[in-house]
Amino acid sequence: MFITNHALAGAAIGALVRRPVPAFAAGVASHIAMDMVLHYGDAGMDWERFVEMARVDGTIGLGVTAAVATTAPAAVRRSALAGLAGACIVDLDKPGRHFFGRSPFPSAVDRFHYRIQNEAPVGRWVEVAAALALAGGLAAAFRVRS
Repeated sequence: MFITNHALAGAAIGALVRRPVPAFAAGVASHIAMDMVLHYGDAGMDWERFVEMARVDGTIGLGVTAAVATTAPAAVRRSALAGLAGACIVDLDKPGRHFFGRSPFPSAVDRFHYRIQNEAPVGRWVEVAAALALAGGLAAAFRVRS
């Protein structure tokens, strides 16, 4: 799943949970669950192409983070950001490899994360639908909790 979708889901979960520590844990759990759902991936994609896509997705994900930090109702801002962080932390293996040549996680964590992936090129449509639904869900969670 694209990091943008993980960020949207984590922020919405955090807004509903309203407590930072449980929101972070629920964000991590949401990442694992979302990675098991069909999503975009292409076994034939090389690392350079992946990095190109990740730059775009990462930039959008940072935009989501900034939007949550600046527009979340004060009562849920910390928990929304904690949920977002939990939902995104699992993917730190990729920037770790890109910038430092290694994942920050033990190899058992990386193997588990790799095994749960349910990726296929057709999953791009799942990604698009998920982004739209999650953005709407986040907006609704902010309205409910404001």
